[in-house]
Amino acid sequence: MNKKILAVLSSVLVIFGLVACSNGNHAQNSNSDEHRHHESTFTVGFDASFPPYGFKQDGEYVGFDLDLAQEVAKRQGWELVKQPIDWDSKDAELNAGTVDCLWNGFTMTGREDKYTFSKPYVNNSIVVVVKADSKIQKAEQLAGKNVIVQADSSGLAALKSDANKSLVAKFGNLTEVPEYDSAFMTLQSGAADAVVVDQPVASFQLNSRGADKFRVLEDPIQVEEYGIGFKKGNTQLRDKVQQSLDEMKKDGTFLKLAKKYEIEDSVIE
Repeated sequence: MNKKILAVLSSVLVIFGLVACSNGNHAQNSNSDEHRHHESTFTVGFDASFPPYGFKQDGEYVGFDLDLAQEVAKRQGWELVKQPIDWDSKDAELNAGTVDCLWNGFTMTGREDKYTFSKPYVNNSIVVVVKADSKIQKAEQLAGKNVIVQADSSGLAALKSDANKSLVAKFGNLTEVPEYDSAFMTLQSGAADAVVVDQPVASFQLNSRGADKFRVLEDPIQVEEYGIGFKKGNTQLRDKVQQSLDEMKKDGTFLKLAKKYEIEDSVIE
C-alpha cells in the first residue's frame, strides 16, 4: 500500500479513537454530574404563600423552612437561593435542575418512592377549617358543601387518598385554588363552607386573620410527616443537608427556629 495512503488512514483512525474516548468520558461525566448542584449555591424551591414555612413579609421571603435552609447553607459554605415556584410545577423544576430540592412543608406520605427524602422533621395533620359560626362539627357534615383546597398540596393528596374517597364523594363541590390566602378569603366571604389545609398553616391563618373568625374541626382527616424532597437518587446532596440539620438539632438551633414560628409542638427533634 502506498505509504502516503497508509499515513492518512492511520491519522483518521487516531482521530476516531480520540473522538470515541472523548464521547465516552463525556457520558461518564454526565452520569456522575446528573445530581450535582452548583458548588457555591443551594437553590431551594418553595411555595411563597405557605406560611409559616415559606411566605413573603415586608418584601422578603421568610419562614421556618427558609430559615432552616439559610442555616444549612451557612454551615455548608453555600449561598442560599430562595426560588419561589408554582407548586403545580414542582416536579418539573426539580427534574430540570432549576432547584436543588423542594423544601416547604413537603409531605412525604404517599411520595416516598418519587423522591429522595431527608429524615422527617415535622409531624403534620391535615385539618378542616370552617367559619366560627358554622354548624359543621365533623368532616362527615361536609356532605353537599363547597370545600376548597390548594392545588397539588398535601391537603389535596389527603383528600384523594383511598381513606377519604367516600368523604370527598359526598362534597357538593371541591375547588382547587393556587394558594391558601385566597382560600381563606373565600371562606371568610361565605362563598365556601370549608378549607382543607395543613395544621400549622391553619394556625398561622387563624392568628393573622383573627382566631375568632374561624374554627378547626377537632379530628384531622390525615396525619403525616414533612421532609425535604431531592431528585430521586441524589443522596449526596441529601446527606450533606441532613448532616447540617442533625447538627442543628443537637446544638438547639433547630428548636430555636421552630419556637420563632410557634410550631415547636409539631417538630421532630
